[in-house]
Amino acid sequence: MPAKSNKLKSSGNNTTASKKRKKKPLQASNPFLPVRDFFNNRKVLQALGLLMLLLAIFLGTAFTAYLMNYKADDHLFNYSFWELLRNKDLQAQNFTGKLGAVISFRFIKEGFGVSAYFFVIYFFVAGIKLLWPKISISGWKVFQYCFLGLFWFSTAFAYLVPDFMGGVFPGWFGIYLDGWLESLLGAVGAGLVLVFVLVLTLLFSGFFKLFNFSVPDFGKRKPKPDKKKQPKTRREKEADKYNLDNYAVDDEDIDLADDKQEKKGNAIVMPDEDSTTIELEIDHEELNKATKKKPDAEIDFTIETPVSNTPPTLEKAVEQPQVEPQHQEGRQGLDTNFDPRLELPHFKFPPLELLNNYGSEQISVQKDELQANKNRIVETLNQYKIEIQKIKATIGPTITLYEIVPAPGIRVSKIKNLEDDIALSLSALGIRIIAPIPGRGTIGIEVPNQNPDMVSMKSVLASDKFQDSKYQLPFGMGKTISNEVFIADLTKMPHILMAGATGQGKSVGLNAIIASLLYKKHPAELKFVMVDPKKVELTLFSKIERHYLAKLPDSEEAIITDTRKVVRTLNSLGIEMDTRYELLKDAQVRNIKEYNEKFLQRRLNPLEGHRFLPYIVLVIDEFADLIMTAGKEIEIPLTRLAQLARAIGIHLIIATQRPSVNIITGSIKANFPARVAFRVISKVDSRTILDSPGADQLIGRGDMLLSTGSDLIRMQCAFIDTPEIDKVTDYIGSQRAFPDAYILPEFADEENEGPAEFDPDEKDALFEDAARILVQNQQGSTSLLQRKMKIGYNRAGRIIDQLEAAGVVGHFEGSKAREVLIKTELDLEQFLKSMEEGI
Repeated sequence: MPAKSNKLKSSGNNTTASKKRKKKPLQASNPFLPVRDFFNNRKVLQALGLLMLLLAIFLGTAFTAYLMNYKADDHLFNYSFWELLRNKDLQAQNFTGKLGAVISFRFIKEGFGVSAYFFVIYFFVAGIKLLWPKISISGWKVFQYCFLGLFWFSTAFAYLVPDFMGGVFPGWFGIYLDGWLESLLGAVGAGLVLVFVLVLTLLFSGFFKLFNFSVPDFGKRKPKPDKKKQPKTRREKEADKYNLDNYAVDDEDIDLADDKQEKKGNAIVMPDEDSTTIELEIDHEELNKATKKKPDAEIDFTIETPVSNTPPTLEKAVEQPQVEPQHQEGRQGLDTNFDPRLELPHFKFPPLELLNNYGSEQISVQKDELQANKNRIVETLNQYKIEIQKIKATIGPTITLYEIVPAPGIRVSKIKNLEDDIALSLSALGIRIIAPIPGRGTIGIEVPNQNPDMVSMKSVLASDKFQDSKYQLPFGMGKTISNEVFIADLTKMPHILMAGATGQGKSVGLNAIIASLLYKKHPAELKFVMVDPKKVELTLFSKIERHYLAKLPDSEEAIITDTRKVVRTLNSLGIEMDTRYELLKDAQVRNIKEYNEKFLQRRLNPLEGHRFLPYIVLVIDEFADLIMTAGKEIEIPLTRLAQLARAIGIHLIIATQRPSVNIITGSIKANFPARVAFRVISKVDSRTILDSPGADQLIGRGDMLLSTGSDLIRMQCAFIDTPEIDKVTDYIGSQRAFPDAYILPEFADEENEGPAEFDPDEKDALFEDAARILVQNQQGSTSLLQRKMKIGYNRAGRIIDQLEAAGVVGHFEGSKAREVLIKTELDLEQFLKSMEEGI
């Protein structure tokens, strides 16, 4: 019995094979195939293209030489062509010899006149097209225009200037054709024919479109409104909203009526302007065969194409408001606002041409991919007896979000538990189920695209959303799942915690934020404090040290790599924070924005210690290394800054590749509501960063989740490469800068040596007055001396050091004010008197 079965199978296979053989038609031998193959050879076409280019150059040179001295070679045309070839004694004045002179005579004087240059144009274009076939030039259109121009210009010159250059300019053919037209239609008729042919050619060539000229249509009348018109359905309203004539299409053929959308092969190319919605129907017969279950109701499948942010022209995007120096005394008075940008009046923001384009501005997605994913999702859910009413697909750069509306009575947890089963059926790299999507009443299934698109930083910075942003510290991170450019304000965050596994995009994310701020803020308005324990990630920004960076007074390099200097810098920022709060207190304002507005309006006196306060952004590239080496010395001042520094314009951005609980502690997380998670290894790491799973299901290469407390946004981080950062910093660093980097307040370590021995001969002239102020207030503060004595920070710091050496105040205690060792003014006077006697 098995043998018989094998025999039947074998015969069946033979029958199938014979049918296939019968279907193959017999091909007749074609004698022109060798010729066709010869001209299809790429090398032959390149040789032919080179030949046509040389011919174009030869004819152009010959024609030009003939027109320069067209009577010099007239004696040659009395001889036959073969005699000219044989006789060496006959010489021509033409640069291209006798052959060029004869060809020019035949083509110009006996032919088409100066219109013969159309032969040169056609041969040149044809040669270029053969050598480089990818050039977008239509050879057939060039041939049509050259052919028409050859006849029209020759006839028009004969009509207008028939005797110019002895008839050489129009050519004998043009003179003959013009004479025939005038004999048939007269001079007026011949002129009208020439004008008609010219206008018709320009109209069909699209010449008038360059000037937005169109012929008005007086035949159409506007339809009268129908008062009894029935109200539109929801679907018709959506079609009117998106200007679509045909809103519903089938699975087999997506027919988009809107001219803004294109279909290339099997791909749907998204429009550049408004989003549209395409509804598809499900083939229930095939679905029933697969699931053996008939759904109770039809399921609507909608593809929502994302809003594309078309960047403006580079001229618009690059133009930044430049501050011109004002030299008039009247413009510098108290009646005008103070402008901090006048310190660097000629500073120019980096242009967008320094950045590269990656990928395309349009998102192209395969129709088959959408349909296949939709069918597999529906099939998997039906296998577990989960009915759905509608499916909606939102296509992003790297992820497509499928939103489903389950039938009434279906539990959300039941769909959430099928996450692995849906991933198995889709064969996807990693999917994420959002059950439910907040505020929508749907369940989301995020599926990676087979061909993800890269988001370039240039497209984000060139978008109108970024260019027209009114935020204090705007930055762009990339594009969301609906292809919208994501722009946020760092002052509203107010601090960012960035974490993820190695090589998933943290450094690129940091560079994206820094580049956004460099493209938007003037050096007088923003300063960076950069900490880079790895010593290689942020080194490129050292070129802009005197423009944008801040450092300690005794530091040689602005990019901090030593852990001990990091501790000193954080404590120095704590001092800067306290000083700024004192300034806000004296100005009776609540935050840096109100303080700077008041200062710009000249309502605060600089002689009382007030100054314009730039924003300070602390960037730490590898936070885990600092915690492992310094521990509490790092965590305590950092936590204090995160708790208090928001109001006075100090913001923190820290990144780490080790998202564990001993690195990202509870005190750190409590003060960093904005958290960015790139791909991590486990759900535990995801919960450590975001307090929820999801980061372990990202696909990497810039795929990220942004948590702002209540919302969780998935987006594709914009890519900016190291050479682009190098060009931007070179552009900024080559301009005129401040004399030095922004100097932070001095902080002395406990391990540092004590104060130097006091020398009464070198004491400051304000030494005694400063001692009296500190004893009266019982507060050893440098900022107090600045405000009370109206002196600068450096001088106030030197006086404090002298008072410490003399024993008036105690040693430095971090962010706290120094202890005043002399308690009463009487004791101080005795102390000062004893010092004078000692001298």
